[in-house]
Amino acid sequence: MSYSIPSKMKAWVYNEYGGVEVLKFEADYAVPEVKDDQVLIKVVAAALNPVDYKIRLGKFKTIDSKPPTVPGYDVAGVVVKVGSEVKGLKEGDEVYGDINENALEQPKRYGSLAEYTSVEERLLALKPKNLDFAQAASLPLAIETAYEGLERSGFSAGKSILVLGGAGGVGSLVIQLARHVFGASKIAATASTSKLEFLKSLGADLAIDYTKENFEDLPEKFDVVYDAVGQGDRAVKVVKEDGCVVYIAGAATPPGFSFLVTSNGEMLKKLNPFLESGKVKPVLDPKGLFPFDKVNEAFAYLETNRATGKVVIYPINP
Repeated sequence: MSYSIPSKMKAWVYNEYGGVEVLKFEADYAVPEVKDDQVLIKVVAAALNPVDYKIRLGKFKTIDSKPPTVPGYDVAGVVVKVGSEVKGLKEGDEVYGDINENALEQPKRYGSLAEYTSVEERLLALKPKNLDFAQAASLPLAIETAYEGLERSGFSAGKSILVLGGAGGVGSLVIQLARHVFGASKIAATASTSKLEFLKSLGADLAIDYTKENFEDLPEKFDVVYDAVGQGDRAVKVVKEDGCVVYIAGAATPPGFSFLVTSNGEMLKKLNPFLESGKVKPVLDPKGLFPFDKVNEAFAYLETNRATGKVVIYPINP
């Protein structure tokens, strides 16, 4: 199968740091080159993450790749060209992944919010057969962050966990992975009033309404607290003496650690059976999918911090 690849594509680009208004829709942006260890993906869907807008706001200027930048980490699409060193993927394969190996270290200037993006083979996995492109695109950065945090914390069968921000993109997957992959004995999670039943549907035993109660007042302590919202000073009050807190937002307070996820196709391959069995499910925001010409509106919504699960752009190449 051979694909004809144009030299120009549609893409969202920003040339300077700032709010949503710096994002511009370009109709004839250059299609990225493909290095020997990369494949070119015809993008079908992409998901937004907080890191995308934090970079655009200029919060990581010192380690960022200089604009112009096509934002976007998460991608799902079809391989249309393979580099000379690519061994495991071929044209026509349906794949998904987080295209930036290191979360903040010189991220790609050609992200996933475009008709085409080039990605190292090692960062990708075949799309789970039971998921559509939008569902697959919602997963990579969030599920890799959830999994790596649990793994680094030493979480294992029989342990208890409290997830702060259980309804968000990462938190909703931490709950599911803790339950179905790691074998948690008890899962508690925080969310606002309207999302408590949602937490239980994901596998939480105890759903805590943060608008009405303080989790520090719970009579028990947990082996691991996974802080997805940046409440570290409070999180340390509910962790067992020999436990730890995982931080992905805000500063880390002992006994805990923060980390920046490393994109890893092997991790996705390891999790694919749990996705294909339906034990772990992607969580897309109920506001639905944003079309490709509404990326700026999708970012504006994400930046309200009210999304449940992931905000996804689909379809990019119908």
